[in-house]
Amino acid sequence: MKAFITRRKSLLVAASAVLALSLSACGGSGGGSTAPSSASAPFTVAQNVSITGSPTFDTIKSNGKVRIGVKQDQPGLGFKDAATGEYSGFDIQIAQWIAASLGFSQDKIEYKPIPSANRESAITNGDIDYYVGTYSITDKRKQLIDFAGPYFVTGQGLLVKKDNTSINSEKDLSGKNVCSATGSTPIQNIKANFPSTKTTEFDTYSQCVEALKSGQVDAVTTDQAILLGYAAQEPDSLKVVGQPFTVEKYGVGLKKGDTALRQFINKMFTDGGSTWQKIYDSTLGQSGTKVTQPAVDNY
Repeated sequence: MKAFITRRKSLLVAASAVLALSLSACGGSGGGSTAPSSASAPFTVAQNVSITGSPTFDTIKSNGKVRIGVKQDQPGLGFKDAATGEYSGFDIQIAQWIAASLGFSQDKIEYKPIPSANRESAITNGDIDYYVGTYSITDKRKQLIDFAGPYFVTGQGLLVKKDNTSINSEKDLSGKNVCSATGSTPIQNIKANFPSTKTTEFDTYSQCVEALKSGQVDAVTTDQAILLGYAAQEPDSLKVVGQPFTVEKYGVGLKKGDTALRQFINKMFTDGGSTWQKIYDSTLGQSGTKVTQPAVDNY
């Protein structure tokens, strides 16, 4: 099922809504950080959880906490408030839901911001227990790690300055300088399919946005859901243009071979449609965009 964020006419509504979300949604605090109080969450902490054959779950139980790789610079998805240290967004709540299903309350979560290029190594090395952060499922990545999900589907889009009239879609990228995160699917797509387009890479999308604002690059590309969040922060200077031109399926990154945990999370998604909808409605759904929860891929 495709969850494209395609309503250009609703951009202003989406922007104000996502901005309000990024300012007001609950999140975690501190280096590990807790997130919103369990009273406000659309899920409860499971009791007496047992997952036979999952080394990751065994590690979590032994540590007495869940270490989750996340993004911290994506308003509406995975965002850390610099003033309060709180985390918020759709991906953050998905990560909390998984933790709760494993039997761990939000005060037992340690968030670990990981750049896109380092996600596979963080999972493989055991630095984190799982990763939830606009992590597109690809065959190449599945050679190194496993994915539960997908839990969301979107598409690649473009962010430009508000006064830019030369870029209206991906068809206008010839000779332009486009920025995205190192190791991300979007930058790989530009290099492979838009050979006349120049590219600039940084560790985070927020660095790309700063480069756009300073005139160093002409556009920022990543999933349109992420770009709407940035446009929401500065609607007078930034805008999203065109329609999504890829399909990106977000999954939960897991250690390769942990089939038991992957199946556990997939069952949680499949059985928890009402919870998924409440999470979406309270985060990205505030933009007014309607989407459908995708079916998981039980490979």
